[in-house]
Amino acid sequence: MSAPFASDHRRSRGRLIGEQESTFRSCFQRDRDRIIHASAFRRLKHKTQVFIEHEGDYFRTRLTHSIEVAQVARTISGVLGLNAELTEAIALAHDLGHTPFGHTGEEALNALMAPYGGFDHNAQAIRVVTDLERHYADFDGLNLTWETLEGIAKHNGPVRGDVPYALADYNAVHDLEIDTYASCEAQVAALSDDIAYNNHDLHDGLRAELFSTDEIAELPLLKGCFATVDVLYPGLNYYRRRHEALRRFFGVLVEDVIAVAQENLAQLAPQNVIDIRHAGRPMVRFSDPVWADLKTIRAFLFERMYRAPAVVTMRHEVTDVVQSLFPLFMKRTNLLPKQWRKDVAAATDEVTLARIVADYIAGMTDRFALQEHKRLSENGEI
Repeated sequence: MSAPFASDHRRSRGRLIGEQESTFRSCFQRDRDRIIHASAFRRLKHKTQVFIEHEGDYFRTRLTHSIEVAQVARTISGVLGLNAELTEAIALAHDLGHTPFGHTGEEALNALMAPYGGFDHNAQAIRVVTDLERHYADFDGLNLTWETLEGIAKHNGPVRGDVPYALADYNAVHDLEIDTYASCEAQVAALSDDIAYNNHDLHDGLRAELFSTDEIAELPLLKGCFATVDVLYPGLNYYRRRHEALRRFFGVLVEDVIAVAQENLAQLAPQNVIDIRHAGRPMVRFSDPVWADLKTIRAFLFERMYRAPAVVTMRHEVTDVVQSLFPLFMKRTNLLPKQWRKDVAAATDEVTLARIVADYIAGMTDRFALQEHKRLSENGEI
């Protein structure tokens, strides 16, 4: 049974461009399906989290991460009585604006774009689903419902102050009320993102041998999980022990978010989704003790994984790729694919041109960016 504060597809604020809705799918189901069939979603297969695409087939990609986020989000959404279809749509779309090479690529592109308004992957996701996906006869983008767009735009909370241009431009024509909190469905998607990457970055770091099982077994939250496994399964195989402990760590985070959300919602007693948006605080979050422990784990990951010597070396290499491609495409727009040249021809100033080039580079996969850099270097363009 749906909670009174859950988003209701029957009361959706609709789409920017009116459409005849499906007779057998809700509008949120349709949003989810359009996201899954988007070319930007498929490209997530070759965009990695921490390691670049060619470094190993077992490391998480943005695609597998998004699927894991959606799985966690559906679980939490179901317990809280939320709209699972909307939650899943937002979860699947949350990383559509990511550049190649993860946050390293984003940092490089943001620096290059500083004179032109910067670059923000969350805002870029809005640009992808409202403009850059150009497949439909009646509109650019995916023409998603207001609720899905709202969730993508502000799943991490209200957007105030200096709003990224990619979000500000769209919000000017379709008000997403970015200064308020998003629905509980969007908040669940955001916390599910945190849960998923904290868990799988530990998995990937172990697989890359950047740290050991014994080291993570001493971290807060994880120490208790390993202790439980040792009591239940004395003498368990090394790898199975590790998996069982990390599985329990995953569960601890999910259960904590559910418990805190239930308590916050009971205190607020919201009667509809509007009450959630104007609550003045998030309903879905970690408890303070768990959040404090997670910060310790994240500090460990930052030092031992995100800034590990091998990863830092890779960061320098792929930063050079982005730093080489951007100025080249700014000067030699003829090197852009044909389907991009119409936008280039319509650009009236350098800022507009830079944003088109940023759109193109941000849409690249790790593999394609490396291949293009190599090809252009061999041709003497770089």
